[in-house]
Amino acid sequence: MEALADLVKEHGTRFVLATFVDLDGKPCAKLVPVEAVDALATEGVGFAGYAAGALGQQPCDPDVMAIPDPSTFTPLPFLRPGLAMVHCDPHVEGAPWPFAPRVILASVITNLRSRGYAARVGAEVEYFLLDRDVSAGPRPADADDRAAQPCYDARGVTRMYDHLTEVSTAMNALGWGNYANDHEDANGQFEQNFTFADAMVTADRVVTARYLITMLAERRGMLATFMPKPFTDRTGNGLHLHVSLWDDADAALFPDKSDTRRLGLSPLAYRFVGGVLAHAPGLLSVLAPTVNSYKRRGALSTSSGATWAPNRAGYGGNDRTHLIRVPDGNRVEVRAGDGSANPYLAIAALLTAGLDGIDHGLDPGDPSGPGQHPSDAAELPVTLLHAIDALRADPVVRGALDAAGPGVADYFAARKRDEFLTWHNTVTPWETTRYLTAV
Repeated sequence: MEALADLVKEHGTRFVLATFVDLDGKPCAKLVPVEAVDALATEGVGFAGYAAGALGQQPCDPDVMAIPDPSTFTPLPFLRPGLAMVHCDPHVEGAPWPFAPRVILASVITNLRSRGYAARVGAEVEYFLLDRDVSAGPRPADADDRAAQPCYDARGVTRMYDHLTEVSTAMNALGWGNYANDHEDANGQFEQNFTFADAMVTADRVVTARYLITMLAERRGMLATFMPKPFTDRTGNGLHLHVSLWDDADAALFPDKSDTRRLGLSPLAYRFVGGVLAHAPGLLSVLAPTVNSYKRRGALSTSSGATWAPNRAGYGGNDRTHLIRVPDGNRVEVRAGDGSANPYLAIAALLTAGLDGIDHGLDPGDPSGPGQHPSDAAELPVTLLHAIDALRADPVVRGALDAAGPGVADYFAARKRDEFLTWHNTVTPWETTRYLTAV
């Protein structure tokens, strides 16, 4: 691995964004000049953890020191000449901080490797491009994007050509392998895909992609949002994750051409699926971690006619109505995540649930046919509060959050419960319309 100082010199970097995210996925950074890169590499850079966000700290606690991982060095000249980003692992008093999402995922990956497994993950990042003036409510930045079914509309993609190609070019310059850019199912909604990679690499890239998309959109006078459901009557933003396991010899463990269930999966892959389905209610607290997430999941209808968000814990073949879709024998796609999900926590929780399925030989049963859902498939939580209750009752998902140290699951659950109650205690226009003169 090249030293950070060598990478900075090689790419002509003048400033480095030393970056990490809190439990809510908020990107936190300090801008470090090249003259201080040696100190950054050896000592890290300090943050007041309580001020940074959801990191399990109080104002009296010692500094969080962000220690860079040089393997994540990412030049960003397309944003600013001489700018680069490096992802960091937060430490406190010399030890990795257990409330840091990247530290949590690293602990889960270490456990996986001790069992002889490696995980590879692909991510589908969906987002809206909106007018920056939201005083009258959100609206697409493209005023001509009004079709009832705008998905894959060539005209909508072409009108956003400059933005989409700028993001694509940036992704490819970074070696991510951007292979498709499309208009999604709602007006103003887009998706830009890049090649799957090791679990940590993909999580880092999701964080970087959100940052890139946001900043490039802002430069063109637009607001990019990953909010799960900014519009009542339109499809929301998902974060679909494609997961596969590999062994120490770099052999894929999910494919099996002799599969009698005809999905091309191995017995180990089915047990992995069984684990994800068994823990689906608790997993929702991490995959869909906001109040707004359940407006997307619970939507009765959209202008396009579909929500693309599962309501039950089922699985099937190439069918996008299930929690788990199996497009081929190489991977499984988990479709419950949304745009508010923290990629480190989401991947850590999914891998932990799948590993529990492998350990306990959990059989998911036969796959459901197109549009079918077995009556015994667990109903997914209908609100964030229900999801938090499921998290508190699930020791496996709790264990994923506590992978680097105890207390994280309780802290996360308490914060999310407070988030729900804060929203619940706010009087909304819907209530005044419905109840002001009801009796």
